[in-house]
Amino acid sequence: MKILIIGGGMGGTILANNLARRLTNEMKSGKARITMLSASDKHMYQPGLLYLALGRITPDELYRDQASLLEAGINFHVDPVTDFMLDNNQVKTKSGKIFDYDILVIATGSRMFPEGIPGMTEGSETFYTEESAVKMLKRLQSFEGGKVVISVGVPHKCPMAPLEITFMLHDYFKDRGMSDKVQLHYTYPIGRVHSLENVAKWAAPEMDKLGITYETFFNTKEVDVENKILRSEEGFEVKYDLLINIPAHKGMEVLEKNGLGANGWIPTNRTKLNMEGRTNVFVCGDTTNIPISKAGSTAHFEADTLGENIAAMVKMGIPVREYDGKVFCFIEAGKDRATYAMFNYLTPPDPKAPTKAVHWFKMAYNKLYWVSARGLL
Repeated sequence: MKILIIGGGMGGTILANNLARRLTNEMKSGKARITMLSASDKHMYQPGLLYLALGRITPDELYRDQASLLEAGINFHVDPVTDFMLDNNQVKTKSGKIFDYDILVIATGSRMFPEGIPGMTEGSETFYTEESAVKMLKRLQSFEGGKVVISVGVPHKCPMAPLEITFMLHDYFKDRGMSDKVQLHYTYPIGRVHSLENVAKWAAPEMDKLGITYETFFNTKEVDVENKILRSEEGFEVKYDLLINIPAHKGMEVLEKNGLGANGWIPTNRTKLNMEGRTNVFVCGDTTNIPISKAGSTAHFEADTLGENIAAMVKMGIPVREYDGKVFCFIEAGKDRATYAMFNYLTPPDPKAPTKAVHWFKMAYNKLYWVSARGLL
């Protein structure tokens, strides 16, 4: 059986390794073959970009060679897919090669889309790529004071990122002795400061305590770069001296071009994780249209489910479990305090008071990520 995984991020890497260990005998006998196609020979630890933007790590700490993270026997090619020919169980790559499959997993991730709002690209700073994170760090270092506005678009990758960057900026300016020179102002598109109600109930008092102001029902319409004004669809305006943007995201462009889903989000069964209407095409991580957090842990737990199911399909012809919507997210509440949110389809999160212990656990995970990517954690 030919198993083809598209994408070498968190979800695709964990799944490939999970399957390689479960199907060792089948791979040796030729009954199963695992192939991964990626757009890059490097693997990035994406949560590290937040720390890069604040000068806490350097760019080289974000990367490993993708091949070094994969189990022996996985056929790895840096050759991104350009065409999905699902009716023929085939994909075509940039090099012109055709790859056949019996089971296809699409784990291509997502991309930020600040250009969807006029003026946002040129008028704001963000941290969702290495280049933009370094640019943001340089801008912060030269900032001498004023109103810092954090603008949040949806959907976006990493659900806690807006809160984390807000709290971490508070401590960043405090450490620089600028607390009296900087006003942090947070905007969010719905009627509370986070989409998850219990997270919002925790976060709003934290902001109040730190003197961070916030404005809800604020869906950014445009950025007036010349006058430094943020305007909302609701008709409100906010002036800023420095604009930090959590940009709305889309799925990868190749998925849009192939008509696999609106804005690149593939319609996905929320428990079976198959593409709607396809029994041999599965979706993992950010790429799904499932209305849960687009987070590394989501991809991890989905990959665990798919690993069990695809291995069972190879061995027995049937899947054996369902994905329950499990997500686990750390929430940095400053430079040295953190809490976490753990939830699934049925159980909402219940974040506790931030502690130094949870922060250091998060710091340890930053190092252990590479073990996690191997599917060993």
